[in-house]
Order: sequence, then C-alpha cells, then structure tokens
Amino acid sequence: MRKTVSTFAAAKAKGEKLTMLTAYDYSFARLVDSAGVDSILVGDSLGNVILGYEDTISVTMEDIIHHTKAVARGAKSALVVADMPFMSYQVSVPQAVENAGRLLKEGRAQAVKLEGGVVVADQIRAIVNASIPVVGHIGLTPQSVNAMGGFKVQGKDEEQVRRLFEDGKAVEAAGAFAVVVECVPANVMKKLTELLTIPTIGIGAGPHCDGQVLVYHDMLGLFEGFAPRFVRRYAEAGDLIRLAFGRFVAEVKKGEFPGPEHCFDGPDVSIPKMY
Repeated sequence: MRKTVSTFAAAKAKGEKLTMLTAYDYSFARLVDSAGVDSILVGDSLGNVILGYEDTISVTMEDIIHHTKAVARGAKSALVVADMPFMSYQVSVPQAVENAGRLLKEGRAQAVKLEGGVVVADQIRAIVNASIPVVGHIGLTPQSVNAMGGFKVQGKDEEQVRRLFEDGKAVEAAGAFAVVVECVPANVMKKLTELLTIPTIGIGAGPHCDGQVLVYHDMLGLFEGFAPRFVRRYAEAGDLIRLAFGRFVAEVKKGEFPGPEHCFDGPDVSIPKMY
C-alpha cells in the first residue's frame, strides 16, 4: 500500500522509526521503493550528484519536475517528496503555492519540501491550505549556505538553539506533517523531537530523531566529492561499478566481448550484388 502523511503521523504516535532516501530517476526509484523505505526524496541534491552543479542553488523547477516525474513512475509504495528549489518559494506566498502545485500536478509528487522555519511559515501555511502536504527543513539549510557562511553545524549555542526550536514550532504550527533537521547536535535534537508533535527526520542530527534520511550517492560510495561525517557507507558501489566498466573496456579491446553466447544465429548470406 502507498505510504501517506498518515503513515508519518502513525509512526510518531507509535514510536516507530521512519526512513527516507533520495532518488532521481526511474530505475533507482524502483530499487529504493522495493527496499521498503517510507519516503523517497527527490532532493535538490540532484544538482551536485546528478547534474554536476557546484551547489543546490543552481537547481531549477524544471530540473526538479523532470526528475520527480521519473521517480514517481518507479515508486509504487513510498511517499514521493519533491524539493522546492531555491527562489521557487521565497519571493511570495502565491509563487510558493503555484510552484508547489506544479510539483504535484506536473511532477506527480505526493508532497513538497522547503527550507526555513519562521521566515517561510506563511508559505507553508498557504501551501497546506491548498491541500498540498509539506515537509519542512530546518537547521543547516543548504540553499542558505551563503548567508550562513558555509556548511556549519547549527544549534551550538543558546541563541542558535532558541532559533532552531522557534523554527520547528513555526513549521509545525503552519501545518507541515514532518520536518527534516540537518546538522544539529544529538542532545539538542533529542529535545526538539520531544517538543514537536510532528515527526523529525534527521540528517547529521543523531539517533534521537523520529526518522533518518540520506543521499544514496553518499551511502553507496557513488559520489567522490566531500563525504559528510554523518554518512555511513553501506556499500562501496562506486568501486564495483568502476571495476565492471573497466572489465567491459578491456574485454572489448581484446575481442573477448561479445562472445558466441551473445550473438544471434541466422542463415548463410552472400554479399548483395549492389556491393
């Protein structure tokens, strides 16, 4: 059965952990979905790991819609959440509602995610009032990395903790059904999870969240850029894939591939007279 926003609420009530992984195409969406995850995030991280951008800020609505459509076709059970890219919701409340609607109508997502707390509460409220489920995102918000002065852990002093809690409560009050919390000390995250009635989905926020999310390129060793401290490598798939590609190149060069078992039989033919 398809996971829904009710799945998240029920998990929080029962104390059951939630799982979320990224996907950006049909094939990986099928793999992630078949593993039993609760939600697939079509993250703006696709800018880094798929499109080769230097940051997530460069990702466009068209990028997200294109990849969400592919993921939605592959996901049969997991709740598909699409990231709202930079400047797709910050300009105005009507802009936010319109673009969130596009992600559902054109992208076929079941929910959207946007970064920020207090400052985007009006946008979240309006999107929810348009019958579009919303996941919040607070703590380290990559789209605001320039304003933050880099990728830094949030909640390391009393003022940051106060703002973090205010953001969490604002997202909850605006109607979000869950909130991603990124790069926050574990002890602070424990208090925030206890404070909020909606599920907290952590990434670099310790074990006390209601769920966890990772970018699959990080957990599978597919992205050779910066490896965050909070990532566990569940496989070195990059090495395995590189080895397979190397074997293909070597076997073709040596004439070992394709072999007889890879060929089709046909009748004896002569060269047509025209040649």
